[in-house]
Amino acid sequence: MKKRTAVFKRKTKETDITVSVNIDGSGKSRVRTGIRFLDHMIETLAKHGFFDIEVSAKGDLDIDSHHTNEDVGISLGEAFKKALGDKKGIRRFADFRAPLDEALAGVRVSVDLSGRGSFHLHTHPQTRWIAHPALRAKPNDRHYTLADAKHFLESFAGHMGITLHVDCISGEQPHHVIESAFKSLAKALDWATAFDSRSKGVPSTKGRL
Repeated sequence: MKKRTAVFKRKTKETDITVSVNIDGSGKSRVRTGIRFLDHMIETLAKHGFFDIEVSAKGDLDIDSHHTNEDVGISLGEAFKKALGDKKGIRRFADFRAPLDEALAGVRVSVDLSGRGSFHLHTHPQTRWIAHPALRAKPNDRHYTLADAKHFLESFAGHMGITLHVDCISGEQPHHVIESAFKSLAKALDWATAFDSRSKGVPSTKGRL
């Protein structure tokens, strides 16, 4: 079986990023973005999805975290897309819930490796507070907000070319909501990128994804 690995590099006036991905890995990671909470979330994605991920990023964090956060999402999405190749034999669809304490939030993540990148966030009456994007992941973390997490997932989904729905069912802490989303995404991607022994070609009536 051909190895599903890729390296992607992105260099702009704002960031310099190198990402490597092994879809059929063991959950190893080495992530250095300069944004510690983002590092932790990508490490979580690797651990629970059994992906091997390395990220090295230098960005203009002296201004703010926006460019680095966005460009890491772009680069990680592009690396996953490149590693997947023609997508022959994969399951394509997945849906997963991973509770984290009070948060059944972000827990329901649905993915379709459709080739059409889009991100959709859904809230419920008890999670309408997520509409306040300036809420920080942790009270003492000046670098990461709910808006940052949303923008990272938008960038990742758009450049990987997947349809990604995050359904925030319940939750009271931004940290738990975001981490629950990344854990659920990890498990959903693990299933969707896995091979189905019954499938011999690309899982689409179009013949390509």
